Amino acid sequence: MTAIAAIVAGDIIETGDAPISIINPANEELIVELPEADADTVDRAVAAARRSFDEGVWRTMPVEKRQAILRKCGDVIDAAVDRLADIECSNTGIPLSQIGTRQVSRAAENFRFFADYIGQNVGELYEQNPDYLTMVRREPVGVAALISPWNSPIALGSMKIASSIAFGNSCVLKPSEQAPLGISLLVSLLGDAGIPEGVVNLVNGRGMTTGDRLIRNPDVNVVTFTGGTETGRIIMRTAGEHLKPATVELGGKSANIIFDDADFEQALDGALLGIFSNNGQQCLAGSRILVQRGIAKRFVEAFIARAEAIRIGDPRDPATELGPLVSQRHMQHVMSFVPDAGSADRVLTGGRRMPGFDKGYYFEPTLVETTNDSRIAQEEIFGPFAAFIVFDTDEEAYHIANQSRFGLVSYVWSQSIARIMEAQERIEASIVWCNTPMMRELRAPFGGYKDSGVGADGGKACEAFYTRQKTVSIPRRPLTLRKLGLAN
Repeated sequence: MTAIAAIVAGDIIETGDAPISIINPANEELIVELPEADADTVDRAVAAARRSFDEGVWRTMPVEKRQAILRKCGDVIDAAVDRLADIECSNTGIPLSQIGTRQVSRAAENFRFFADYIGQNVGELYEQNPDYLTMVRREPVGVAALISPWNSPIALGSMKIASSIAFGNSCVLKPSEQAPLGISLLVSLLGDAGIPEGVVNLVNGRGMTTGDRLIRNPDVNVVTFTGGTETGRIIMRTAGEHLKPATVELGGKSANIIFDDADFEQALDGALLGIFSNNGQQCLAGSRILVQRGIAKRFVEAFIARAEAIRIGDPRDPATELGPLVSQRHMQHVMSFVPDAGSADRVLTGGRRMPGFDKGYYFEPTLVETTNDSRIAQEEIFGPFAAFIVFDTDEEAYHIANQSRFGLVSYVWSQSIARIMEAQERIEASIVWCNTPMMRELRAPFGGYKDSGVGADGGKACEAFYTRQKTVSIPRRPLTLRKLGLAN
């Protein structure tokens, strides 16, 4: 496998600074030593993006032609689904069956969605003033720095690329150094769709070096990041020092509220999907499972039985439902939340490194009974590890759900429309999924409240971030102006 430090204006750069070891989490074997893009390479990538923007080949291209190229990007991704899924599986440990059908297909859809969107967006016209027509246009901002996460690299990285370039910008993407291989391959393929050179560039490396250099480059106009909350604070601070707008989609500790009148089987299926999909490594996981007391015993028994039956193993096996965690370091982080024998928190199932594997970062599906003020319920674990909390009244459920520094998503299960409507008003989260596991409506904003982020993705949200407003006023008829400096 070719080690790529950067892709700059279509050129692949294979040399760089201190190499980063990319490990297959399923077998702990070295996949490749990835060279880190040095400062000169980062600056070169930004310069290529700036040059492509200033020359205007992409931003001045007729919308219909830009749409056709974006749709072609989707076709190119579809044609490479097996290659992309294979490398993503090796790099992340996500089951191969989930990558092809969910993440790679989502990447293709991202480009097609924004192709459709830019064909429908409109400006504004104000006619109230009898002497003037005033129109508001939107123009691309310039060069976007895109920093994508390791948990869904292809799906989330492609969202950043598609949304930024659709409006005429150029970009430089820095993937997470833990899982850069799939999205690096995707970027290398986009030239086949007809995107002009320099519009999409990529630099690989660590956040504290490559990422920091990218954000600070004066030719970068906006910054977007998806990842951990503490890193998000650093990025916001750095971008703010240079007066650069930034959006950050960060962590979550989402409440999954199951009322006693819920469709039991649907809620059970949804709770399992909400915490164990993507190997449990997702910011929108329903990691706090709140169950009303009347059904709590039955629900927990059913949840445990299903969790213990989840098929764990080689992510390339079509039968596998849960693969390994992404790295040894992350597995140690997840294991640090397992309560000791004398703890008030009680392990109901799991809580161990999965037995039977000589290699690989496999961790058992875990459920711990706890209270909402515990570390397990308040900190993001980011693994197949759920906190189980019993509540009595609806009011108590809302109080527990909102007692969190995070506010990304929430789930509500009830067959009462009145209860659903009350819940969606009372819960302090940016997204509330009612009687459904996670779904994504690309037209709607996806972001977070509180420590879960600033700004959002989605059609209008991305248009607002990746474009800037220009107000143009034109007289309706010749004006009679005051004549300064003329004698009476």
